[in-house]
Parts: sequence; structure tokens; C-alpha cells
Amino acid sequence: MDSILYIGQTIVAFLAVLTVLVFVHEWGHYIVARLNGVRVEVFSIGFGPEIWGFNDRHGTRWKFSWIPLGGYVKFFGDASESSAPGHALPTMTEEEKKVAFHYKNLWQKSAIVFAGPAVNFLFAILIIAGMYFTYGRIEFSPIVGGVIEGGAAEAAGMETGDRIISIDGEEISTFRDIREHLLFKVDEQVSVVVLRDGRTINLNFALNIVDDEDILGQPTKVRQIGIRNNPEERELIKYGPFSALWQATIETKNLTLRNLQGLGQMITGDRSVKELGGPITIARVAGKTAEYGIVSLINFAALVSIGLGMINLFPIPVLDGGHLLFYAIEAVRRKKMSLKAQEFGFKIGGALVLSLMVFAFYNDLFKF
Repeated sequence: MDSILYIGQTIVAFLAVLTVLVFVHEWGHYIVARLNGVRVEVFSIGFGPEIWGFNDRHGTRWKFSWIPLGGYVKFFGDASESSAPGHALPTMTEEEKKVAFHYKNLWQKSAIVFAGPAVNFLFAILIIAGMYFTYGRIEFSPIVGGVIEGGAAEAAGMETGDRIISIDGEEISTFRDIREHLLFKVDEQVSVVVLRDGRTINLNFALNIVDDEDILGQPTKVRQIGIRNNPEERELIKYGPFSALWQATIETKNLTLRNLQGLGQMITGDRSVKELGGPITIARVAGKTAEYGIVSLINFAALVSIGLGMINLFPIPVLDGGHLLFYAIEAVRRKKMSLKAQEFGFKIGGALVLSLMVFAFYNDLFKF
């Protein structure tokens, strides 16, 4: 019975998060398209056959579809959900051209395409800002509250009361910065600068690599310095509405850069591609965070929104970044790419995206 409830909770949490984020993403495309006079034919949450929908007064079909792994907005003149140009474009009347996406100027098309990922980032910023404004943020100073016996820090000569200034040349402001730096570190050697009695001391040593578990209970290995924080060296930082927005923007930027760093490490082989998760992993994490309450689930939604915005900006045809790449080529060449070239690009991009999805799904099953 407990397992059935857990599965049900996981499915509900996953669909709730995904539906909201897909809606937010597609709404970005939709609203900027409408502002630029483009007729929107379909706004779909999910792919495949329709479950339920309705037509609004502008003629847009709003619907839910059976495959809940994304969504799309279909503009007038599109041949498919990926916004590939239709073959009927050359035969359109002047009135039809005025409301067709592909007859808008380059800047308008770019703004419409970019709006989806941009709204994902904005949505994440608003969530994080709301959390900071409502609850504030507790931060621990990067002061060593205790040195773990037998750990790397003890062997290197680190002492209780040392303030960590930098790690591998990266400035450290809070204890959280230490954890984040180590999370994305791929080698064992570390260079730590500490402040002790007014003196800066450089410590170079090898990290401890210990067995641990991730949020799903999967075995993993983590790199540790071997220190504890000082519970007395903590501060509750309160934010006003504008400072919360600014701090949330910085946090969103940092999370995006960390995601790109991790992906780059996979590409170069410094990090295992087995860490790449797909829909099953996202669903399981959504279910797990839902156990901690709605606030945790909302925070998780912000993280996924950042990832969704970032991935959609990759320069792969069928993704938003692929469309922007085509527009950049068009701007340089000062003429549109041929329909044949665009169709070929969409086929290659579609095959690549499908391959990545299959690989991520395989990783999910292997972990499960």
C-alpha cells in the first residue's frame, strides 16, 4: 500500500511540475508571438492525440495531449510542432503573410523563439526571489567549526577556527560555496587558502573520497575536505523585494553556470555520462522532494525550469537554440536558408534529440 501511495505521489508531483513548466515555456512563445501579430493555431501541453481542449476567441486551440513530456505552440505557417516552415508559405496571400510567423522580420522571430527559455529563467528567478523574500536565507560563515579525525584537513594541518578564503583560486564566501565547489570537482588534489590569526596559509592536499547516497538513495562517491561548519557562525539574511530579485538573479546565473560546467565535464570525459538523468529520474526526485512539503517541490520546480531554459537554448535544430542558430546564419548571409536545408537540419536535430532522450531513459532504467 505504501509503495502504491509513493508511486501515486511521484506521478502527481512529476506531472504537476512538468505541466506548469511546459505551460510557462510555451506561454513565453505565445505571448510574444501575439504581441507581434502572429496567429497561434495550437497551444498544447503534451504531444500526440488530444485528451481535452477548447478554442479561444482568437482561434487558438488550447489542449492537453496524451504524451506529457513537453509541449508546443504551432504558429500559422508552421508545418509541424517544431515550427518548421510549411510548403504553403509561397502561396499565401498578403493578408495571410501578415499573421504568419515565417513572414515576420528576423528580430521578431528571434524574440518569439527566445521568449520561451527566457520565461523559464524568469520563472525560476521569481520562485527563488519569493522564497528569499518570505523566508530569508540562512548562511554559515566559511569558518572551520571542527576538523574530522583522520580526514584530509587534519592531515593537511587545518585547524578549528580557520576561515577558508578560497579553494582552487575560487573565492569562498559561505560554507555552501565549499560544498558546491567540491560537488563539481573532478580531481583529488585541492588548494585551500585559509586565514589564521591574521595570516594567510596555503594548504595543498588530496581530498578524501567517501561513499555516500544521493537524494534517491543511489550510491555515489563524494569528495570531502574533512571539516564541519560552526553552528554559531550562522546568519539569517533577510531580503526586501528588490534585493530578493537581485539575489535570485545571481543565484539563477550561478546555477546555470554550474549546470553548464557539469555538462562540459561529461563532454570532456571528466564526469560520467551515467549521471545524466531523464524523465524517470526527474519524476522520482519530484516525488522525493514532495515528501518534504510543497516548498521543497516549488524549489525543485525552479531548478528544473533553469535546466529547461538552458537546454532549449542549445544550438540544435528543433530546439529553440537551433532556430536562433538558423536566424544568426540568415543575418550573416542576409538571406533565408532554403526550405530543404532547414528540413535537413530539423531531421538531424530531431535524431540527435531523440538519441539523447533514449540514452537518458536508458540511464534512468539502469539506476531504477
